[in-house]
Amino acid sequence: MKHCQRSTSSPSERWASGQLRIIGGQWRGRKLRFSQVDGLRPTGDRVRETLFNWLAPTITGARCLDLFAGSGALGLEALSRGAASATFIERHPKALASLQENCALLGTNDAQVILADALSWLEKTQPAQPYDVVFLDPPFDADLLQPCLTLLQRPSLLAPGAHIYTEADRLQSLPVTPSHISLIKEKTAGHVCYRLYRLFENIE
Repeated sequence: MKHCQRSTSSPSERWASGQLRIIGGQWRGRKLRFSQVDGLRPTGDRVRETLFNWLAPTITGARCLDLFAGSGALGLEALSRGAASATFIERHPKALASLQENCALLGTNDAQVILADALSWLEKTQPAQPYDVVFLDPPFDADLLQPCLTLLQRPSLLAPGAHIYTEADRLQSLPVTPSHISLIKEKTAGHVCYRLYRLFENIE
């Protein structure tokens, strides 16, 4: 398990051409660089704006989980907008090093950055407190949405009323969810379909 700390690698080793901008909250307008990794595609500004409009009533004080974190765009945006904490799960060391650096640059003590495979981590983790918001944006060609949604039903992972955000190719089939996890928002942007689910009962 790794917490945010400054990387000892040089800037030329840490950064490539990737850049993201935080669009709301205390760090609004801050531009951050991230390492270029195959398959990494940060959620765009327009989609993030819509998502956080959806989450506006609940993001303050929320405990967030950013699976397949990549650049960390979603979890960092959540922290900027008042989330209590964000746990970032990323398996690529270069992407993780960039995310650690950005947490340090922002001076946040509310981020936890973990080097792990998302599915393996979900199978084993026992969080001290359940998560209120989960960001689930796996590689589109990896077919990971369904197994992740299944694992998120494990006891103690999600708080009552928790929200789960997903991104997928718009041609991809809608994942199967149990009756207590309901789709409440859905939009498309180009080839991306993004959805927001809500947990209406505690999982026991």
